[in-house]
Amino acid sequence: MEIFFQLFWLFFILSVLTPYLQQQMLMGARARKIAELERKRKSRVITLIHRQEAVSFLGIPISRFITIDDSEQVLRAIRLTDKNVPIDLILHTPGGLVLAAEQIAEALLRHPAKVTVFVPHYAMSGGTLIALAADEIVMDENAVLGPVDPQLGQYPAASILKVLEKKPIQEIDDQTLILADVAEKALKQVKATVKNLLLKRMPEEKAEEVATLLSQGTWTHDYPIDVAQAREMGLPVSTEMPLEVYELMDLYPQAQGGKPSVQYVPVPYRHQQPGRP
Repeated sequence: MEIFFQLFWLFFILSVLTPYLQQQMLMGARARKIAELERKRKSRVITLIHRQEAVSFLGIPISRFITIDDSEQVLRAIRLTDKNVPIDLILHTPGGLVLAAEQIAEALLRHPAKVTVFVPHYAMSGGTLIALAADEIVMDENAVLGPVDPQLGQYPAASILKVLEKKPIQEIDDQTLILADVAEKALKQVKATVKNLLLKRMPEEKAEEVATLLSQGTWTHDYPIDVAQAREMGLPVSTEMPLEVYELMDLYPQAQGGKPSVQYVPVPYRHQQPGRP
């Protein structure tokens, strides 16, 4: 019986320590890969990567977004970077708090050395706002950006204003009128921010056009802006993605609550010509 209890406590301790040790190993691998990319590019590498995570005791998936904590950490990293050192920001996010995204974008815009934003998969909404501050946006050929039109709760600000156009004001309730007033202000504010970010790299007339396109509800909020369309807008987009960025993304695995929905042999496949071994 004593041996049974000893084995039980040993199993319990290993069960508790194993996830912690695995996380520490993963953190160490990320740090080494970041250092490798920094040596290669002679830059400061910052990651802003939001994966879906799971609550351990319930297994309920929760989503992560750009928060004030994110902006505090990114701004601190920028402050710790010499003005002559380039900054590389690896961005993978569905967006988040406008205030936090604007703070990051403005800080990147003020950094004197070159700022490069890498988008290996997607940078939507607030992520796109941050990308607009970069001197160069490096996207995977299949990566996308998104519109930056403000959202008020579950409603797009531009759609709230449409109510004022479609219905007589006497038929609109007070709450909707208040939301419309806030929506109008939010649209003006975001457009002004976007235009200010773009003025560094394009004429005022072009910046006004692109800012309107991105911020005033031209598309649905989840509309994917691919490489070709981003280039048509005049954004400084490249597709020369370093291999190290992909390798770093592999170290941020998506949490799995059950069986994986996608499976494949994780090695490169090369085309072989007929008759060759």
